[in-house]
Amino acid sequence: MQEAPKTLAVDFGGTGIKIAVTQGERILCKAPTLPTAAYRSPEEIMAAMCRSMQELLRQHPQAVAVGLGMPGWVDFYRGVLYQLTNVPVWNHEVPVRERIGDALGLPVVLDNDANCMGYAEWKLGAGKGLQNLACLTLGTGLGGCLIIHNRILRAKTVSCAELGQTSIDYAGRTGPFGNKGAIEEYIGNNEFAADAAQTYAAQGIKRTVQDCAPHILEAAARAGDPIAKHMFCSFAQKLATLVTNLMYTFAPEAIVIGGGVAKAGDLLFEPLQEQLKQQLFKVHYEALCIKPAYFGADAGLIGAGLMAADYHNGSLS
Repeated sequence: MQEAPKTLAVDFGGTGIKIAVTQGERILCKAPTLPTAAYRSPEEIMAAMCRSMQELLRQHPQAVAVGLGMPGWVDFYRGVLYQLTNVPVWNHEVPVRERIGDALGLPVVLDNDANCMGYAEWKLGAGKGLQNLACLTLGTGLGGCLIIHNRILRAKTVSCAELGQTSIDYAGRTGPFGNKGAIEEYIGNNEFAADAAQTYAAQGIKRTVQDCAPHILEAAARAGDPIAKHMFCSFAQKLATLVTNLMYTFAPEAIVIGGGVAKAGDLLFEPLQEQLKQQLFKVHYEALCIKPAYFGADAGLIGAGLMAADYHNGSLS
């Protein structure tokens, strides 16, 4: 069997930018994570990314292509990034694929970061072998990837499956584009922590938002803290609304959930199943299969690398 090619992979997050050399599902080496908020413009961000990738190329000159997973509004076919939702300095259209390709002298594929996570899980992870699949990644925001009839769903000019912007309340919190009730305005990491701090305050307990980061709440819930447990149940209720909509929209063979709060395992998945049992028609509930992401926090990197390899080989789905 022919060995998978080496690729450069980027998983761009609202907090940090992870860059690595990958080969199939293996991460061969990682560059130091770049702090997203440290840069004042898209040009500064791309220059820092290129410096890291050039250093990795010196160590692995056999790399054949670059895979970029970036949050926000991506035109996959033109290689353009319109806007990064959680990065205020990136507020205009930039031809990312062309600029990174020119700087590195390698072919580049650009896609939404959630699509990269989904690609890894579909090709080699929890969704391997399935033809219809939904993947959710929980982090600073909520990203989505839909695989329908063995292809990633992509729109003609802009990324779709932006599930974090779908509404769970028509009169709810205002999202970044004026939309009401966007689910990531309730269960993004920062919003989840802020709501927890307010819930503690209502009970006369002082907690900062930093004290309520998901991993801290998980530890508190496992130690028996009733408020922390309540927060995971509340999170599950909101997430169940989105999962219910997905089941009624196209009934995927499985829904893979990774990132952030998903690391809490049974604290999230058990109340999520209970909520879904209440919300779904019996046949839909019995057909429901929810799986934790196989690749965990590395899914975005691995998926970007796999996309780059398949793009280089002409087999990108």
